[in-house]
Amino acid sequence: MDRKKFLTYLGTGSVALAAASTGLDGIADKVNAQQGNFHKPNKKIPKMGPLKFKPIEPTSKDDLVLPRGYSYNVVAAYGDKINTKGDTFGFNNDFTLFFPIEAEDERGLLWVNHEYVDDKFVFGKEIEDGYSKAQIEKALYNQGGSIIEVVKGNDGWKMDTASQYARRVTGLTPIALTGPAKGATAVGGASKVQGTFANCSGGKTLWGTLLTCEENYEDTSEATKLDETHYGWVVEVDPFDEKFQVRKHTALGRFNHENASMGLSNDGRVVVYMGDDKKDACVYKFISEGKYDPKAGKKNAKLLEKGTLYVADFSKGAWVPVTIEEVKKAAADDKAALDKFQTQADIVVNCHDAALLVGGTPTDRPEDVEISPFDGTIFIAHTNNDNHGNMHGHITRFFEKNEDHGSLEFQFSIFTAGGIQSGFSAPDNLTFDEDGNLWTVTDISSSKLNSTIWEPFGNNGMFAIPTHGQDEGVAYQFASAPVEAELTGPSFTPDEKTLFLSIQHPGEETEDLSKPTSKWPHRAGDSMPRPGVVAITGF
Repeated sequence: MDRKKFLTYLGTGSVALAAASTGLDGIADKVNAQQGNFHKPNKKIPKMGPLKFKPIEPTSKDDLVLPRGYSYNVVAAYGDKINTKGDTFGFNNDFTLFFPIEAEDERGLLWVNHEYVDDKFVFGKEIEDGYSKAQIEKALYNQGGSIIEVVKGNDGWKMDTASQYARRVTGLTPIALTGPAKGATAVGGASKVQGTFANCSGGKTLWGTLLTCEENYEDTSEATKLDETHYGWVVEVDPFDEKFQVRKHTALGRFNHENASMGLSNDGRVVVYMGDDKKDACVYKFISEGKYDPKAGKKNAKLLEKGTLYVADFSKGAWVPVTIEEVKKAAADDKAALDKFQTQADIVVNCHDAALLVGGTPTDRPEDVEISPFDGTIFIAHTNNDNHGNMHGHITRFFEKNEDHGSLEFQFSIFTAGGIQSGFSAPDNLTFDEDGNLWTVTDISSSKLNSTIWEPFGNNGMFAIPTHGQDEGVAYQFASAPVEAELTGPSFTPDEKTLFLSIQHPGEETEDLSKPTSKWPHRAGDSMPRPGVVAITGF
């Protein structure tokens, strides 16, 4: 079978794939037609046209390599000043989100996550005996997020450092807790906490604020001597209003959050889909108790304080409540579990364990979870899991019953799988374009790039994958990252003429600072690589 046919059949389910692998295409078609799912195509399906770029080949070049006709410029990199106060752009940028100013597509605010620091580049050496007070402050300052104002001129996109909006939200920023864990014993009685860090991906709310997600918070919590229970949450920020209290919504659970994708149920309640980025972890969604009111603006943020958290049980196609009632029922006579889970605050603080207890399905590192803007189906990037031999990962597609995000029943398929047949490995962040293509960036571990079974893929990359039509599920490479870098946080401007993209941890495997493995972005006189965010044009 050629790659295109393989991926097409892979998207129809394991039974159809088995039939297709024998060459019995007719049987595969019948199996596909008979498979039960809740999805019915609707009029939002886009007109699928040819790709607007000629796919590139894998490469190990120390640059961001793009198709002919496309170019990039670095908008901001680690250490750059972002405003007149002297705030600087943080380290290891990830999720990006563009907010137009006055409906313009060529000026706006760009939120950028900062996930973690690398001691050798931030401090000039590996810190082996614990951080000093000054080093703790520096490590925390360089995580969180940056709000920068960007504008497109004749020579590309630039920062406007005179911006009235540009500022930092960091590991030092005072942040409020909302929801069941606020003031609870499970978080040491805290109603406010210090800072946000380990910020991986995120999402946009229906009322125009952003959600930034705390992922691998454990190491920073330990190194900075901060209470671990205060991290691992979904954090809400208003980029335009510094007076808007930055808040962590504990009702959405505490785990290794990758992102948060928001939609509406058919009856108007807010629904947030989330993944827990670790091996054998679960997929979640939160459904608010109240209904969304478009006229209420940012007051709708209250909807994220009260509702029900659910975990996906793949074996039953069911969303199972992660509530104190369900946990007690599942615990039965298990005294240790009953002692651990006494309140809903205990549930959300220890979400992973509670989710498994009620029947959540452990999966292969569910990272980005996104709602298709065309048909409402849910795409989940399962990056990989070598515990079970899934070395290259896959992308799963959920079909909610009655096309309702508030439904508690779903079907699912494997939309596409990583491997040499598809040309990509370890799918991570996801986004969509107006032509119905799903874009994914990859996260092959730096230590494995260009070696053994990952050798054919070259450096990490970015791929466009049609979600409808004859090329559904086929991946086409659009970009290749610099040496040892990971491409993260892709987001388009509303007119889709610019794609913002983060270049994270170039040269990560460097051992000798005098001989870095990468020098991207290759600034004159700079002796070290710098994580940065770029604007890609040519669309």
